[in-house]
Amino acid sequence: MDTETLDSLRIVLDPLGQAGVVIALMLVMFGVALGLRVKDFRILAAQPSLYIGGVFAQVLVLPLVTFGLIHVISPPPSIALGMIVVACCPGGSVSNLLTYLSRGDVAVSVALTATSSMLAAFLTPVSTLFWAQAYAPTAKLLASLEVSPLLFIGQTTLLLAIPLAAGMIVAARAPDVAMRIRKRTTLTGAAVLGGTIIYGIVYFYPILWPAVGLLASVTIIHNTVAFATGATIGWVLSRQSAVRRALTFEIGIQNSGLALIILLAQLKGVGGAAAIAAVWGVWHLIAGGLLVIGYTVFDRKRLAIVIE
Repeated sequence: MDTETLDSLRIVLDPLGQAGVVIALMLVMFGVALGLRVKDFRILAAQPSLYIGGVFAQVLVLPLVTFGLIHVISPPPSIALGMIVVACCPGGSVSNLLTYLSRGDVAVSVALTATSSMLAAFLTPVSTLFWAQAYAPTAKLLASLEVSPLLFIGQTTLLLAIPLAAGMIVAARAPDVAMRIRKRTTLTGAAVLGGTIIYGIVYFYPILWPAVGLLASVTIIHNTVAFATGATIGWVLSRQSAVRRALTFEIGIQNSGLALIILLAQLKGVGGAAAIAAVWGVWHLIAGGLLVIGYTVFDRKRLAIVIE
């Protein structure tokens, strides 16, 4: 496919679709906040260097590594923008589940997910603009979209901060209510987002299909680098295998759904960028599952050696 065609593609939603995307974003962040508990942050007092190092890796190291990767592989500007937005999003709650399945340190995973989700209200839009403006092709693309930096940061921060604050208030004052409605809220947001993704894939299938090889290869490379970055940070920060696994998943699993919503709602639905976010959302589940299987096989072999 001609990369100019991919870069010029815009996923334009009607007013109803735009409202649906905004609602999905707010429901997703509200659901995340409903699960936040004070006990999730006990690691800050128990292991401050690990906690700070993990947060630092997620909000700065991964975007920096992504920036370097973009310079190495030189993808089309729209795809580069998608990579940046995904890298600047917080870790997804799926990382907590995969950490649990791989016998990793769930407390570390939950603490880092909770922290990055709270910081995302301000850091995600700011970080996205910073790295996108630092790379000439994506800076040119943003200029063509006529994205106002202050408006983008203000609107995105409000869309993220309001549901986060509301969810945290409910979780603190009515924990029983938060537990009852969290699942429904999360599922509703995921359903709206899923419907948007399916609609976009079906509608733009003739245009996106010729680029599927490029989209898949870039996503796989980027996600592999993200997992490797998490594993490396884990080796630097801890000697415990469970903690290393938690950090591997925390950096390798990003909230690509949030990235997709930001692209659709705030960045004019740039086709290549939105496609990368959607493909990432599918692939990181596959890669994460394979990694869990690998850890399980490794643990069994190690246990067999000890028994012998």
